Amino acid sequence: MSAENSSTAGRPRGSARPGYTFDVKLWEIAKTGRKSRPWRVRWVVAGRVWGGTFATYPLAESRRNELWNAMNRRGEAFEIESGLPESEVRNAEAAEAEKAKEKNDPNWWVFAREFMKRRWRTAAAKTREGFADSLASATLGMMGEGADAPDAQTVRRAVRWAVVPSHADEEPPPDLEKACAWLAEHSLHLSALTGGGIAEDVHYRLAYRLDGKLAAKDTYKRRRRGFNAAMAYAVQKGYLDKNPIAGLERPATATKGTVDPRVLMNAVQGREFLIAVSYVGSLHRNRGRRLVAFFGCILYAAMRPAEVVGLRLDDCDLPEMGWGVLTLRETRPVSGKKWTDSGKRHDKRGLKMRDPEADRPVPIPPVLVAMLKAHVKEFGTAKDGRLFQNERGDLVGTSSYWRVWQEARPYAFPPSKMHILAKKPYDGRAKCITDWLRAGLPVAEVARRAGTSPEVIDRHYAGLIDNSEEEDNKKIEKTMGWSEDGADAA
Repeated sequence: MSAENSSTAGRPRGSARPGYTFDVKLWEIAKTGRKSRPWRVRWVVAGRVWGGTFATYPLAESRRNELWNAMNRRGEAFEIESGLPESEVRNAEAAEAEKAKEKNDPNWWVFAREFMKRRWRTAAAKTREGFADSLASATLGMMGEGADAPDAQTVRRAVRWAVVPSHADEEPPPDLEKACAWLAEHSLHLSALTGGGIAEDVHYRLAYRLDGKLAAKDTYKRRRRGFNAAMAYAVQKGYLDKNPIAGLERPATATKGTVDPRVLMNAVQGREFLIAVSYVGSLHRNRGRRLVAFFGCILYAAMRPAEVVGLRLDDCDLPEMGWGVLTLRETRPVSGKKWTDSGKRHDKRGLKMRDPEADRPVPIPPVLVAMLKAHVKEFGTAKDGRLFQNERGDLVGTSSYWRVWQEARPYAFPPSKMHILAKKPYDGRAKCITDWLRAGLPVAEVARRAGTSPEVIDRHYAGLIDNSEEEDNKKIEKTMGWSEDGADAA
């Protein structure tokens, strides 16, 4: 076996730095006698033999050329401990340093997936989707720089796909493959958030839409909650010392106050709307008739659509006369298959703003009692006892009741009101809450029946108690002892 000693060719004069040597000999490629890796490259560093085996001769030749170039063309010393050229040692050290940095200061792409995996098990489907939206929005401020950066819409779609834990070992969809690869390489490290500029840009992305307009207040609050949860996890893991946007406030413009009173149906319009619903799709599987009582629960019990979807007959007290009671126990929000544990579009959760096992009794007027009894008589119940089902016996989908709601509006409302009146099912809930307030129910009781907080009622609905200023003035006059013409009654 011949050896080629290149200890002097192309090397600088003098001695190597401590731990390194120019005493290197490189041997010719030899056969190993093994079938799997038949070719061997060997070299000697300060009297110690090093080597490697390869599956093909070209691979062995390539490795030998690397070592020869380090010895002769670049004149590098070899490390005695590892037997590697100085450049390879430096590259390995740099890789280890980067790996250590990634462990203590991951880039945003890695961190977003890590955080989502950590929170997935304990979060509801809607919460998971909210986290994904928050992370996707923040990504636009943590993208870094580089050629061929993906557009904002593609970035959001790529992040929402990538953070689903079950996608960790899957290849991205073809239309997201380049975006995912780009973000994995160019995303900024978490430490970049300690600089005010990056943190402010991330906060901007949470507060504004892609078209540059201010996002709705509730959208911003949801995104910020998700981002704050991610930052709390980063602090817990030691990646950051504190939440970088803790002191930043949302722009004060375009805030959302009370519900627009123009969206509210009055009593007559509410009845006419439910009649109109009964005519929708009358020639096609009674699509509308199946949802008359469904919408009645929204208009007369202030139920959220997801609560109506999960309502069971066993939870309904429907007497022959007088008021009944609905005991609400669960919601069936729509979140999309990739966000739920079951792989179905509807999640199954407890009531909003309550403990998982808590329920909420809601008294219902005789008109709704009659609607529900008529519904059960005509359509029965689902196999699991749910009151409302589609034609196949499955859960009523969001698109189904939204479509019927929109188709009924032209039949119930004049053209002059179509642009604003009862544009969505939640406007029916607002009508009911407002009716309760106008009837004189205490705010706390309205909040209890509606399943929300008194603060929310006061903030969003108190301003809807209109047309009472004159009556209130008379009450003040009476209390203060004034006559109707303003003179002192005394």
